[in-house]
Amino acid sequence: MGASATPRSVIQVSRIRKTYGATVAVSEVSFDVSEGEVFGLIGPNGAGKTTTMECVEGVRRPDGGEISILGLDPFRDVYQVQNRIGVQLQQAQLQKRIKVWEAVDLWASLYPKPMDGNRLLEQLGLADKRNALFMTLSGGQKQRLFIALALINDPEVVFLDELTTGLDPQSRRAIWDLVRGIRDRGKTVVLTTHLMEEAERLCDRVAIIERGKIIDIGGPEELVSRHCPTRAVVLATEDALAEERLRAIPRVETVMRRGSEFTIQGQGDDFVTEVIQCLSENRIRITYFRTVLPNLEDVFLKLTGHSIRD
Repeated sequence: MGASATPRSVIQVSRIRKTYGATVAVSEVSFDVSEGEVFGLIGPNGAGKTTTMECVEGVRRPDGGEISILGLDPFRDVYQVQNRIGVQLQQAQLQKRIKVWEAVDLWASLYPKPMDGNRLLEQLGLADKRNALFMTLSGGQKQRLFIALALINDPEVVFLDELTTGLDPQSRRAIWDLVRGIRDRGKTVVLTTHLMEEAERLCDRVAIIERGKIIDIGGPEELVSRHCPTRAVVLATEDALAEERLRAIPRVETVMRRGSEFTIQGQGDDFVTEVIQCLSENRIRITYFRTVLPNLEDVFLKLTGHSIRD
């Protein structure tokens, strides 16, 4: 692909809506996903992320709007679509007594051109669990198995729903590495998450969903600089002139002081550098220094008025 070539769009969602009785789960949702990117639907539980994803996968039929995936209609061309996508479901379960290799074999038998199941288990760190029963696997191992099943047909687009919910930090990081590996193999990944760190680490672009509507779409860094341009520096110093000098920094908005601790807020990418320059030029001796940079969590709070965890 040349530098000027725009990646082709593999998913186009236009103004879909889905209601259950009087409840509007998804309302007028539109977005595009480009080939080879990791695209995240992020928002609190119950925001409509899973419903949106299930409509794109062809699992649920929307009440209105249009969806195209790999140039196909997920409902009219259901078999073609199912052969070219991989799906890992949030509430997936297998028979307790099915063995890992049996599950992989069973899934492989559903597709015309499956991948080598043994190699897949090796890549996902499950080779030593081939003969283990599903019920004996840990949470992280089950998630890895579900990813293996989602990849068995060598799909072009992979859907991952709330991938690491309930996992310990170590398993979570291992799964993040796996997702990066999927993308490095040229596949497109669509995931849902309510974990902002997960979205920041994995996604090229995210759509923030709140109450069935998309509030904004963009790269994580782009959204942060658009909605939360303020940066803060927290430092401790006994220097009597520090406050006066810090207030004189060009882009400073506020300087708050508690004893010998100062919190300085300002805008722009150069703000932290300006604080450091001020300290060095005035030879202000500090005993503590840290920056507080806004993240997606702050963006969500700013856009919705509440934390994603509420």
